[in-house]
Amino acid sequence: MPKITIDNREVAVEAGATILDAAEKLGISIPTMCHLRGHEATTSCMVCVVKLAGAASLVPACGTVVRDGMQVLCDCEEVQEARKAALELLLSDHVGDCVGPCQMGCPAHMNIPQMIRRIAAGELAAALATVKQDIALPAVLGRICPAPCEKACRRRLHDEAVSICLLKRYVADVDLQAPSPYQPPREPSRDKRVAIIGAGPAGLAAAYYLQQDGFACTVFDDHEEPGGMLRYGVPEADLPRDVLAAEIAQVRKLGVTFRLGVRVGAAVSMDDIRRQFDAVFLGAGALKPGDAEALGVEVSPDGIKIESRTNATNVPGVFAGGDATRKRRLAVRSVADGKEAAESIRRYIEKGMVEDGNTGTTGHVRRPNPPDSIIPSFHHSNSSRMGKLDSSEMQIFLQSAATEARHKPSGDAGGFMSDEACAEALRCLRCDCRKPDTCLLRQYAQAHEARQARYKAERRRFVQQTQHPDVIYEPGKCIDCGICIQTAAQAGEKLGLTFVGRGFDVRVAVPFSESLAEGLKVAAARCVEACPTGALAFKDGHRPEDGLRL
Repeated sequence: MPKITIDNREVAVEAGATILDAAEKLGISIPTMCHLRGHEATTSCMVCVVKLAGAASLVPACGTVVRDGMQVLCDCEEVQEARKAALELLLSDHVGDCVGPCQMGCPAHMNIPQMIRRIAAGELAAALATVKQDIALPAVLGRICPAPCEKACRRRLHDEAVSICLLKRYVADVDLQAPSPYQPPREPSRDKRVAIIGAGPAGLAAAYYLQQDGFACTVFDDHEEPGGMLRYGVPEADLPRDVLAAEIAQVRKLGVTFRLGVRVGAAVSMDDIRRQFDAVFLGAGALKPGDAEALGVEVSPDGIKIESRTNATNVPGVFAGGDATRKRRLAVRSVADGKEAAESIRRYIEKGMVEDGNTGTTGHVRRPNPPDSIIPSFHHSNSSRMGKLDSSEMQIFLQSAATEARHKPSGDAGGFMSDEACAEALRCLRCDCRKPDTCLLRQYAQAHEARQARYKAERRRFVQQTQHPDVIYEPGKCIDCGICIQTAAQAGEKLGLTFVGRGFDVRVAVPFSESLAEGLKVAAARCVEACPTGALAFKDGHRPEDGLRL
């Protein structure tokens, strides 16, 4: 058996094994997109390159057969830079959005497309759970949010944006009117305590998410009622107080304790708070003279000075967000701050330091999404973005959306009725990716901090093939790995798939210009699951209930 060394670790493998096989035996992870066990290696993506001692160039691990005495480097700077460059080349030619423009525009990065699809399907409980994963006060924000998500909505370029805020309000109102409104699952108590200074939108959101994670939260506020600027700064005509009270009641039901009429820095000192609690979140709204000194934190011209990617202040264990940290005061931004700070606080208490959950370094962090979510926690800066569509590309998206104009609500106080909400949800263009949770290009781009804009190229035209009853094909997301071609052949497809074209114009297609439905009659599901990107995907984002043969 030949023996090789990978990153100074020796391993023996069977004759004929590849470097990738040897690395797997050692538990060393080498990224690869064009390789799938049981398939012939194509070495097309070049993301799995490694360095051989004494060799002038890098080699692909998936297609390089082991030789006895071989010395391999997987983790050196040269290898990492080469992998990053390979990913950036693939991204530069990628035609599609990892995340819908509406979600990109939402300060809380709420999974808006998933909410909309669940409303369209009549799955209101699931839609509300999706909303509350990122928005702690959806009935409130459904009334007062200035809707930056709608300004980013791609449908707006055709006629009018989808009424995202009203849809969010609709599911939240339906839930609050139910006998048992939604309560998220809670972790067991961790025997750790967090002080929340301020019962406004940032503080309420931080408490909502931290209490779910098993931390005992106490909210301090110098007013007699919770709500902060939502109660004392927003007219009741815009935000009925019974709606605000109902959403705060859901925070209370999680077990959050409120100490009202207590001003931290006066009635109780910040030093006492820090001694009594394991972490502190400052969400007390715009600073008043003397507040910074009483709280013991550094300030900037905009407010409390924080590390922008983690909400950490200069004081260990003390975090801040909302109007206390910025001049542009939006309730949705404050709610997002509370959610993001809650994740940083969780990591701080667990590990004694603040680190980004995605990269392992200090940085922006997001709560993990529910298991059935289609959007994982990734930096949006490492996501693919398609940009502006021309009129013919817009028509492709419109084919799968309702043609009606934006629906006007006729319910109480300007809210949607159920039929109006469903009809409005069907106007969504579905322009987010159907496989962002399993797309290897996105995962590796995140891990290597690859940027789509590094290599400038003219964007290919957006194309969708929708003839198959269950599967959609978007050639602009294909990396020409050929795995689907081999998969279809192994399944015995009569036509299957093949490469057509030459050079940079090569693409995967069904032979003889036949439709995808003709090419994939028995292997569609296997091809979808084998595809390393979102090029081949189920139309609704998951396997149809009636199944496709594997």
